[in-house]
Amino acid sequence: MKFAFLIHSWFPHGGQQRDMLRLAGECLARGHEVTVYTMAWLGQRPEGLRIEIVKVAARAPLARYQGFTERLRGILRKPPPDLTVGFVKMPLLDVYFAADSCFAEKARQQRGLYYRFTPRFRHFSACEQAVFGPQSRTRVLLLSGRQRDGYLRHFPGCEPRLHLLPPGLSVDRKVAARDGSARRRCREELGIAAREKLILQIGSGFRIKGVDRSLRALAALPEELRRDCRYLLVGNGPARRWLALARLLGIGDRVRILPTRDQVAPLYQAADLLLHPAHSESAGHVLLEATAAGLPVLTTATCGYANHILEANSGTVCAEPFKQRELNDQLREMLGQLDNAPWSENGLCYGRNDELYQLPKAAVDLLETLGFERSPAGTEATTPPLRGTPP
Repeated sequence: MKFAFLIHSWFPHGGQQRDMLRLAGECLARGHEVTVYTMAWLGQRPEGLRIEIVKVAARAPLARYQGFTERLRGILRKPPPDLTVGFVKMPLLDVYFAADSCFAEKARQQRGLYYRFTPRFRHFSACEQAVFGPQSRTRVLLLSGRQRDGYLRHFPGCEPRLHLLPPGLSVDRKVAARDGSARRRCREELGIAAREKLILQIGSGFRIKGVDRSLRALAALPEELRRDCRYLLVGNGPARRWLALARLLGIGDRVRILPTRDQVAPLYQAADLLLHPAHSESAGHVLLEATAAGLPVLTTATCGYANHILEANSGTVCAEPFKQRELNDQLREMLGQLDNAPWSENGLCYGRNDELYQLPKAAVDLLETLGFERSPAGTEATTPPLRGTPP
């Protein structure tokens, strides 16, 4: 089959970008053809993957997104692929891989009333309507039950078109036990003393990941405990604002920010706790990666994969709606129980579950089924067409 994958831009370390590449790899391994249409590609180009850069003259982000869609209307007609798969919400899609949560819900919960009158709101609302609205036939691949619940609250008629995928950990994240030698090496490189507790947070988009919450929780620790803690944030974003907040809170000497790196597995071994109090997170692969590595996790119920932390008993989940005091208390309690709690062993045991590594296979199984339905030899006569309806 010939698949067209649509994404605004590709760059290393993005969650949406990582998922797209893994699905493309699974398609190629099965003998399918994949062409990626994007406005920008930063980084290496995988062998066997066709990449078409769609040039859009506009500079403003909204105008670029709109221009991208309009250019693709013509490109995808000659000749049309067997299936068009989008990793962003937009018209033209047969399938949407839902790397993000419901825009309508976030706009109402995280923005003021004025936001609903902006061009940005109108654009993204129209794109979401094109995928989830009553006139659309686009099928949707979801990462978590929390995502599904959010979309159904705003688009109740879309339920028959939703497909929930299993998690998608990389197999190389599975470990048999904590690696003491890797822990010592990484901590030496970072300058972390043996007695210090290393609190790790990983993820770009520092505001939405709740870095402000993390810093306030660290600052609220009892002085004696706080002196023996170090906070390491790894991700891409403007660090100056968050370092200034750390200094304002009196913990500037306890905080360090590093850019995203390819190898994060040693960090999971070096750390004592993963802190991830995100404001919103459709899934949160980092939660499962840490759990499988035996690293205890403290997160928030707004993360799509928070349920896995509860099922594994590999850490603690702060309830919704979020309360800073609860996070402060949970961080203090977890740091005090690290030597005796079963979180690490429970996580290692949970990480042996093969179901946690099946997302690419399950997703491409669905793509093949949907592509067959649309083909002349399939069941197109009895199955509604899949292509999404433009707004």
